[in-house]
Parts: sequence; structure tokens; C-alpha cells
Amino acid sequence: MNLESERKPRRRVRSPGKSEGPQQHGGKVMRLRVLLLDEEYEEFEVEQKSTGKVLLACICHHLRLVEEDYFGVEFTNRHGNMVWLDPLKPIFKQIRGVKNVLFQFVVKFFPPDPGQLQEEQTRYLFAQQLKRDLVSRRLICNDNSAALILSLIIQAEVGNFDEDLDQKHLRSKVYFPTQELLSHKIMKFHQKLVGLTSAECDSRLLETARKLDMYGIRLHPANDGEGTLINLAISHMGILVFQVCQNLVTVVALGLLLSRVLKYSEKFCFARKYHSNI
Repeated sequence: MNLESERKPRRRVRSPGKSEGPQQHGGKVMRLRVLLLDEEYEEFEVEQKSTGKVLLACICHHLRLVEEDYFGVEFTNRHGNMVWLDPLKPIFKQIRGVKNVLFQFVVKFFPPDPGQLQEEQTRYLFAQQLKRDLVSRRLICNDNSAALILSLIIQAEVGNFDEDLDQKHLRSKVYFPTQELLSHKIMKFHQKLVGLTSAECDSRLLETARKLDMYGIRLHPANDGEGTLINLAISHMGILVFQVCQNLVTVVALGLLLSRVLKYSEKFCFARKYHSNI
């Protein structure tokens, strides 16, 4: 979490209406704090009876985002679980019992081919999500892929290769656990990116990330019918069930199943079972 951005003054954004001017609320107003994908915090005002889709519309309006269907809002409920804000239910009922609720605007659906994304703003937000997933270790990748992704991030944020600027940037921001050991490889990749714009870097980052096994996978803890701890995820292939048993991680898509091993390391063997007609 970027503490510096948390200290920045927050702007209040009213729910969008048909006109461009400030909207008059007909009832009680809730002020909802949201962490955006660029690590900025914004405060949105909505009527107390508003449903989740109203807050999502406010955020998308604020970001001038056209391709809204890929995104969602999540928060930590009173049980301590991260859950999606239901777009059809009143917000105040969903956050009942939660103190100082913080909503997070995130990518909810990842297309199998990021080339489907039409808008530059959408690709930028996807790149920000992948950067956050890399930092949180949700996006698992090998050192070579991590170095390539980091070189694209640096090109987008710093510009053309400059050894001093690269080293300074890598010291100030930690994106990957072995980043220090990868600095030489990161800079070697960065030297080959001269002239790429930030938008072009975003496109290349998405193209690189989509080839990773955990691209677009967001794990949600659950229990199966026997009480076994599992993780659920939704992807373009369907509903995936992740099971861990004696260092074996199995990914299952519900339905008629086939199985193939994707990769093996000292700690984990990743296998995926999926519909035979995919």
C-alpha cells in the first residue's frame, strides 16, 4: 500500500447524473472511500439507498472509463473476508457491521487475449492491476518473465534507459522479491525498449503476462462438501477449483475433465483439469 498517496488530500466525487453539474441528492448521503488502481484514494458521494452498481458507475465516470464490464469493486466484510460488492444490492446493507470500510476498484474479468481491449485507458488500468498482482505475489512468474515485466514498467514510468535512473528507481520501489538480484537482467531488457511509449509498454506487458499460468487468477478461499480448504477462481475457461495436498496444487474446471501437468518446482507441482471441449 502506498502510504504517501494515502496522505494526499482526497477529492469528493458525486455520483454522475444526466447533466455535467453537481447533482442534488434526494436522501441521506454516504461518503465512500475507494482505493484506485494507481494507488490514489478518492471519496465518492452516493445516496444511502444506492446499489453497488451506482458506486461502480461513479468510479468509471471519474476515470472516464468506457469498458466498464471488466472491472469491479471489492471490500473486506465483517467476517474479515475480501468480497465483491454486489451491483444489485444496496451498499449500506452489504457494509453493515464494517467500520471504516475501504473499497478497492480492481480488474474483475481478464480476457484470454488482451488485444480485445479497445481503449488505451482500459489497457493502462489492466497494467496497473498486473503490477499490483506482481507486488502481492498473486501473479506468479519465473525470474526471466519478472525481469521483462519490470523492464516494461520502468520504461513506462521512467522513460528510455539510463543506468543511474534505473538503479535509483529499483532502489525506491520493490516489485518482486528477487528484484535486487535481477537488476542486471532488468536493465539489459530495458536497453532494448528505447523509444517505446507508456501505452506501448502497457500493451507489451499485457501480452507478456497473459502467457503466465496465473494470469487473471484471483483466488477466493472456500470449503468443499467434505470441509477441505480450497480456493475458487473464475477465468475465461470457467470456474476453477484449486486444491493443495502434500505440495500438489491441482486446478480443476468444473465439468468433463482432462488433466495435464503445467510445471513443476521443488515446492509445487501445478496441474490443470479443464473441459475437454475448450
